[in-house]
Amino acid sequence: MSYQAYLDALEAKTGRTPRELLDQAHEHGFGPTSRAADVVAWLKDDCGVGRGHAMAFWGVLTKGSTISDAHVGSTGTHRDASTELHLDGVAAREQDPR
Repeated sequence: MSYQAYLDALEAKTGRTPRELLDQAHEHGFGPTSRAADVVAWLKDDCGVGRGHAMAFWGVLTKGSTISDAHVGSTGTHRDASTELHLDGVAAREQDPR
């Protein structure tokens, strides 16, 4: 599963875009220095999200929306189309695919 696919699935599971979840995380006091275990526990307790999806979110929370180009342009299930992750949700991306 690509990084973007994890975020898209997180949106489907929670009904909130990654950007909305980032806003909620900040309201709960989470940010770039937050421990993964704390963020994973919050997402599990509040949203019923599993560890893999929570860890993908934690990566965005702590490192931002730019990812490594290790899988960009590659083949296989882990490939991403871009080093820039889309945080405004699937619907917004479908309207403005850039």
